[in-house]
Amino acid sequence: MIDKFKALDRGIVMMLLASLCFAIMGGFVKMLVGSIPPIEAAFFRNLFGVVIIGITILRVPIVEIGGKPWLLFFRGFMGFVSLVAFFYIVAYIPFGQAALYNKISPIFVAIFAYIFLREKLSKWAIIAVVLGFIGIAMVAKPDSSGLGMYDIIGLLSGVGAALAYTSIRELRHYYDTRSIVLSFMIVGTVGPLIMMIIGSLTNGAKNNIFTAPFVMPSGIEWAWIIGIGISATISQMLMTKAYEYTKAGIIGTISYSNIIFATIIGVMLGDALPDVMTIFGIILVIISGILVTIKPKPNENDNEIKGHK
Repeated sequence: MIDKFKALDRGIVMMLLASLCFAIMGGFVKMLVGSIPPIEAAFFRNLFGVVIIGITILRVPIVEIGGKPWLLFFRGFMGFVSLVAFFYIVAYIPFGQAALYNKISPIFVAIFAYIFLREKLSKWAIIAVVLGFIGIAMVAKPDSSGLGMYDIIGLLSGVGAALAYTSIRELRHYYDTRSIVLSFMIVGTVGPLIMMIIGSLTNGAKNNIFTAPFVMPSGIEWAWIIGIGISATISQMLMTKAYEYTKAGIIGTISYSNIIFATIIGVMLGDALPDVMTIFGIILVIISGILVTIKPKPNENDNEIKGHK
């Protein structure tokens, strides 16, 4: 029993540190994307990952079944879209709000798993989806003309992540974890490189979300780039270890601390304090993310909605 509590404590501490490192990465991004395009920041962030994963593969070769190359590419592409969208909105909206949009993915994972993977949708998941959308509306505050551009891009960040995570549920049966992560890193490196070439050839604006020209970093900007790579890598390593020590449901709940860390760092970097409605919206989204992880009991099967066959 004592050993279980120790493992639980280690997992929680590691997830808290992983969330803090991810928020620190976002802070570096927020300082950087005023000078270079968000897609360029994503390029450097993934380049670090390709090198690190590549080294681990050289040391311990991959053994896997394979056979789903297009789904593997889809996972990488959606992860790339989600990351670029997140990096983009960090520059234009409060950091805590940007982190919130990125963390709505569990809500959409439940929906997509129901639609595409025929997974059961429990009553808790249905309640979670409803609460989640109410929370999003309270944060976004749409007017009569609908959601703003940055809110839509923020939602794209969360939906893209959800599609990537949903595909992982299928890919994990065929591929080594490193291959799945590497698919994201490679697409997230090659994709921005191609988009930046197009942006340079077409004289695209620096603030374009996808086709921005390459801007050579200088001075302190290289320090921010290195900070992004190091903090993102440490966050990934700590998160992986956290899942090894503690149940996924607990770790998933703790991961929402990222929103709190991001809000604090955002205020330190000049963001305004969130208003009361935004705070309540954030709370609802966190609650929905926790509820969606609740597994139905065997006697609740009759109350579940099953995906279409």
